[in-house]
Amino acid sequence: MSTLPVIAAVDGSDDSLRALEWALDAARRRAAPLRVVHVRQYATWAPAELLAAAPPDADDDPVLAQARARLEGHADLPVTEYVGMEGASSVLLPELGSTAQLLVLGSRGRGGFASLLLGSNGMAAARDAECPVVVVPRPGREVHGEGPAEPGPRVVVGLHVDSPDEATLAFAFAEAALRGARLQVVAAYPWPVQSWAAPGRLVPPVIDQVAVESETRSLAEGFLAPHRTRYPDVRAEPSVLPGDAAGHLVAASKDAELTVVGRHRRRLLAPARMMGSVTQAVLLHAAGPVAVVPPAPPEE
Repeated sequence: MSTLPVIAAVDGSDDSLRALEWALDAARRRAAPLRVVHVRQYATWAPAELLAAAPPDADDDPVLAQARARLEGHADLPVTEYVGMEGASSVLLPELGSTAQLLVLGSRGRGGFASLLLGSNGMAAARDAECPVVVVPRPGREVHGEGPAEPGPRVVVGLHVDSPDEATLAFAFAEAALRGARLQVVAAYPWPVQSWAAPGRLVPPVIDQVAVESETRSLAEGFLAPHRTRYPDVRAEPSVLPGDAAGHLVAASKDAELTVVGRHRRRLLAPARMMGSVTQAVLLHAAGPVAVVPPAPPEE
């Protein structure tokens, strides 16, 4: 088990305290240290001479004091560390990922517009951090679709069979093993397929949907095979579905302990870090916590 800490970002909001509770549970499951971090965001217009020359004292931070009180009595963690920082949260929080195995934060903080579903700090961390980032939403999000047919703990992961990412699957299997949960693997394929015969004229597809579904399932089973060997106690079940991957993942998030999605790999013509439309939609609308996993480094 990694000795890197689980980091919980707090700002005194109810959202961040829910994230703290989630991070506490994650650290226990991993037998990892828990590091609680509060970034005091200075005003962007402040002159350099007014900015702190040294990190703020964690003992004098009321937000960290609130977190200490929240965790009081939890003496079963290897280490609990409280760290105060000062600067731009959207920059400092992603940087913490280089020294963590997991970064956890709430979907909204104290600043910004209350009507937003995901704050700028959560978006920046999910996009830029080097470790997996878990965003814990506010309770009460409603999603459409039926609940799981089978009771019990469940982790959901999205699998794009055209460009699968091993890091995302590995994280989902490991999380399911830690939780004693079954793994629901959502593999969506585009349907209906439409082709253009002339400007403004669509023709029905000549592709057999049964064949597309069968091929998608076969590819998914192949990608899952090595992970099943590594985690024989995890029951992984592919859900091969037509249509919108984001919609299926959001629907599957209902009553799931965690929904896992990947982040886009950097490309030659798109070197900036990106999340992709499916990942953003899941972050915005999933009913429960969402883990965004950075891609595995490319092979040399």
